[in-house]
Amino acid sequence: MSLDFIPVEIYTSLYYFIILFVTLFICVELHIKGYKESSFGFLLLLFILVYMGLRPISGVFTDMVNYSEQFNNAQNRYIDIQSKDVGFDFFMLFSSKMMNVNSFFFLCAFLYIYTLYLVCKKWFTEYWFYAFILLVGSFSFWAYGTNGIRNGIAGSLFLLGISRDKRVWQIVLIFIAINFHKSILLPTLGFIIAQFFNKPKIMIGFWLLCIPLSLAAGGFWETFFAGLGFEDERLSYLTQGNVNDDDFSSTGFRWDFILYSATAVFAGWYFIVKKGFKDKIYYWVFNTYVFANAFWILVIRANFSNRFAYLSWFMMALVIVYPFLKENSMKIQPRVLAWVILLYFSFTFFMNVVIAK
Repeated sequence: MSLDFIPVEIYTSLYYFIILFVTLFICVELHIKGYKESSFGFLLLLFILVYMGLRPISGVFTDMVNYSEQFNNAQNRYIDIQSKDVGFDFFMLFSSKMMNVNSFFFLCAFLYIYTLYLVCKKWFTEYWFYAFILLVGSFSFWAYGTNGIRNGIAGSLFLLGISRDKRVWQIVLIFIAINFHKSILLPTLGFIIAQFFNKPKIMIGFWLLCIPLSLAAGGFWETFFAGLGFEDERLSYLTQGNVNDDDFSSTGFRWDFILYSATAVFAGWYFIVKKGFKDKIYYWVFNTYVFANAFWILVIRANFSNRFAYLSWFMMALVIVYPFLKENSMKIQPRVLAWVILLYFSFTFFMNVVIAK
């Protein structure tokens, strides 16, 4: 079963227009009524699960066709279990024995989206919907649920892991996330560093330092990290040419995306340094984001640099919204949050709808 009655040419744009409507409604509600438990949060959760999970199998969603072919091969016992993402390979192999390809894509969407709901519910209880609308309205959310599926699921599992109270569950879930997509090793390293060096001010300074280092050193950092000897083909993205004509990558130093990333860094600075917000979990999330984003800044000129950017951007919404929902530090905080949500999604809408090809 799939939603074939919706023209595939407008499928993605329609999603953004629906999220735009919901965003405007939430922002107006925040202005008028302030914080309140959402009455239709679960309806939006269900809608996104169905809309993303039952999308038609089409090349419009880029790698979705490749995933479909791999799934069909798995059903015919032709799958090659690869060491780079063995967790996802076994997940696909197991799924191929239990369901058809449409059900598989729905299950992928469920793992990607429902885990984000669990994270929001865990950290923000009755106000979970404000964080959730930011997450599903993020710049890369749709792309990594329909195209970079392995990476998207891995990112959600990583967030679920760090949201758990017990260390054993953190380790288990992060381990699964890494085996779904090895790139999660980067935020994992940032999270580990944050356990022993939880210093947001120093991390902000490190992030700022990476900008002139990247500007001054040109392609040095891409070559340096690619030459470290790790056996992962994704590191070849650092030095390959733009073999797939990727729009994001071979465009030099992207100040627009630096500024976009800086909004989360500014949010952390404002609440931690300016307002004195103290929360161990928030420090973990913020420092992990800054570490992963700083790495991307160093290799910003690389082909497929969007894939490195995503390793911080998938947690960006949480970095921004967390203090808003944990502590009342402003007189008109709900109204400020409304503007933050609106501006945050405005960037997503502008980049993916207004100027999209």
